[in-house]
Amino acid sequence: MDAIVVGIDVSKTQLDVHVEGGESFRLRRDSEAVAALAERLKLLAPHVIGIEATGGFETVVAAGLAGAGLPVVVVNPAQVRAFANALGKRAKTDPIDAAVVARFVAATRPQIRPLKDRQTRLLADLVGRRRQIVAMIVAERQREH
Repeated sequence: MDAIVVGIDVSKTQLDVHVEGGESFRLRRDSEAVAALAERLKLLAPHVIGIEATGGFETVVAAGLAGAGLPVVVVNPAQVRAFANALGKRAKTDPIDAAVVARFVAATRPQIRPLKDRQTRLLADLVGRRRQIVAMIVAERQREH
């Protein structure tokens, strides 16, 4: 039997899920839907779940699924897009993206790494926010002149 691979495309309001060789479906992106998705995917016992990094929207989904004991990997969207282009998939819709993420993960077999601990994530968030504030200060100083 082939290993089950799942691809998830995350947007601001929804999750598009594709089970390689199986079904595709869409859910809201909220805590109840993520918990329901985790329970649904546990029944499938996937080998890996690929989630495309999307500006932080993927964090809650990845943490929720990994916290449920599922094998999650967050993948680089530029690599997934290049893979899609190599496959000839020029159209870009959320269901197509979810399927491409699943195929990308199946083909590249990225290493599943445990999530960072809470303090490391908080520090990374603070560093990122500091970077944003510094950029805003620089922009305001330039506008001042």
